[in-house]
Amino acid sequence: MNIKVALSNINPYTFTFRKSQDISKHNNLEKTPEKDVFEMSVGYVNDLHGQTNNMTRILSGIKGDLKLSAGDNDIGDEKNKAVNRAVMKFMNLAGISGSALGNHELDTKQKDFVDTINGFNGDYFAVNLKQSPIETQDPDDVEEQEHIELNKFIKKSSIIEVKGEKIGLIGAAPIDLTARVTHPSYHMDCSVEDLDDTIEDIQEQVQELKEQGVNKIFLLSHMGNQTDKIVAQKTQGIDVIIGGHTHELIKDVKEGENLLYSLTGEPVVITEAGKNGNYFGRLNLTFDKDGVITKIQNNLGETRLFQKNMINQYIINEILGQPEEVGYIKSVTPPPTTLIEENAHANFMCDAMRVELGTDIAIWNNSGTRSFFQPGVIDSRDIKDIAPFEDRVSVADVSERKLVDFFKHAIEDTYRSQGNKPGLMAVSGMTYSVNPEKGILTGMSIIDKDGNEIKIDVDNPSDDKFYKVAMDSFMMFDGADFDILAPKEECINYPFNKDFLACEYIKHLNEPVVINQTGRIKFES
Repeated sequence: MNIKVALSNINPYTFTFRKSQDISKHNNLEKTPEKDVFEMSVGYVNDLHGQTNNMTRILSGIKGDLKLSAGDNDIGDEKNKAVNRAVMKFMNLAGISGSALGNHELDTKQKDFVDTINGFNGDYFAVNLKQSPIETQDPDDVEEQEHIELNKFIKKSSIIEVKGEKIGLIGAAPIDLTARVTHPSYHMDCSVEDLDDTIEDIQEQVQELKEQGVNKIFLLSHMGNQTDKIVAQKTQGIDVIIGGHTHELIKDVKEGENLLYSLTGEPVVITEAGKNGNYFGRLNLTFDKDGVITKIQNNLGETRLFQKNMINQYIINEILGQPEEVGYIKSVTPPPTTLIEENAHANFMCDAMRVELGTDIAIWNNSGTRSFFQPGVIDSRDIKDIAPFEDRVSVADVSERKLVDFFKHAIEDTYRSQGNKPGLMAVSGMTYSVNPEKGILTGMSIIDKDGNEIKIDVDNPSDDKFYKVAMDSFMMFDGADFDILAPKEECINYPFNKDFLACEYIKHLNEPVVINQTGRIKFES
């Protein structure tokens, strides 16, 4: 298939260890003669989050002798089964050989997860995932939560052959996996080793691989960039870490940043390609005869600049159905790059919920936004990619005090957490103020249907004043990250999701749409 790629799509950068430069802190090794080198290329992705539109474009660009993922390929619980099947089809077409286990892989029940990955031609890895033996668990819990022996389906490590050479693969799940899954109750029988024990687990697998004649080892990590840096420097024998979880966009190769040194002084390169499939990567590597990296090139491709692969598009449509064209996007405000910026795209989705359901307020968590609006014709699949979780919309009457406390706690959690999760809230029908330095809520106002601003005293909110609030069920009463605003039985629970309301809203606007809904968050020092 022809691939139309502008030179700006790829960001090439090469790091070469020169003859006068030690490639080991402990050994004066010079660049190996050409006949003793082994060269290979590695295509990589991470944190795809079920973004099927981006996957069709990645398939047109991803190249490599070996292709790998750092996890979070899937999205959502059992309501997202069809999307997760489509993800496996993409991974097979792309030729991905292995993936780390991410937290989103276990958003669903264990049996559903295993059913999904049984459609994958490669392997999932998690050296640090522990599970209570099935026979020691309460049989009622096993049946109700559909527990299954995960170690039969998730490997610690494996060996794959590339161009006649043995390559070792090890995988690590996020340390905070059980806190980051959508339904922690699904996996009460599981735990993840702490960092020190995980490092020991990884080193044990490295040793086993070396005993089998492997001297080129990749770690597929969904532990986050800062953790990856620690692992790189506290282990020996790992050459490359393909990372995920913290959604870092790592360009080039920079010594001290993503080129570090192991306990024995060999170079370790770390890379990560952002989130949501907006980028994918390619590493070009040269190893000497001892399996030590002597040359590295790290390229990133920007997904939107690649054409869709029509074979993958056809397969996805067969699984998910043909998308419906719903309108036209005239222009867009650039999407945020962090979770502590205002998100006009998410605010527009909140407008759709508020207007279509006739509520006073609509709220959505910034971290739930997985894609963004693009100028041009927009269809239902594009909007589904923006809000891929199958969390039905709920409406409840919420007291002013509960609303204020909800924002206070969410803002405090956002500014003190790694990666700033859950992120600042997208809103409609209200505004709020934040002090980023202190990570606190400083003000809030309701915007009534006539456009009037009604200020709320955030230091003394009312228990008797109520607002009709629209949000998804995950945020309203089902999410581990948020205060419960209203129990399920006190809500109006609709049989549709945010993406359905956004499609209806755009149709009802019946005009080209401008995505510029900002000014709802004020930042104060």
